[in-house]
Amino acid sequence: MYLRPDEVARVLEKAGFTMDAVTAKAYGYRRGENYVYVNREARMGRTALIIHPALKDRSFKFAEPASEIKACDHYEQFPLYLGGEVEQHYGIPHGFSSRMALERFLDGLFGENV
Repeated sequence: MYLRPDEVARVLEKAGFTMDAVTAKAYGYRRGENYVYVNREARMGRTALIIHPALKDRSFKFAEPASEIKACDHYEQFPLYLGGEVEQHYGIPHGFSSRMALERFLDGLFGENV
């Protein structure tokens, strides 16, 4: 069982991220230069956290992505994906089975020791 989007949002806020965008499909969170999205459509949580594509390679040290990409026109802080039928912004989706696993991922990817 994966963390639901609302649970992911609470962990992000606890980790110092601030919500600065709300749409029907996503919450946008910023901490300094870093930006992530919470996929509000991830009912089962498997793709609840969306990170910037530039972080994909580095993120492999901390967790496997749920899929190659997650495209959505609401991910406006991320680059456009030009390989589909429609140009949409995209990111790399992740799901976490516990708050501790998500906290470790955030600390590894965005922590001060990186």
